[in-house]
Amino acid sequence: MSEHIAVIKQYIVEEFLPDMAPEDLPVEHDLLADGVIDSLGLLKLIAWIEDRFGLPVGDEAMDPENFRSVQAIDAFVTGSRPGVPQVAGG
Repeated sequence: MSEHIAVIKQYIVEEFLPDMAPEDLPVEHDLLADGVIDSLGLLKLIAWIEDRFGLPVGDEAMDPENFRSVQAIDAFVTGSRPGVPQVAGG
């Protein structure tokens, strides 16, 4: 796991799960299937990723699989860094 996991968990908990501690959120928890993040929340998450990590999220990266869990978000952010191949969904 990368150094981004703690930052991503903190954001998810603050914005979408205020009654949960970041350490209680499993990295593989399906945020979309459980309704933690809905379509508007997904847009908010993407805007945060762009701002926090300085990563433009283009249309080709808008696959919900890239944002389904903390683990998927971390893989997307890590794979989107300059010099690293783009991560595909799932």
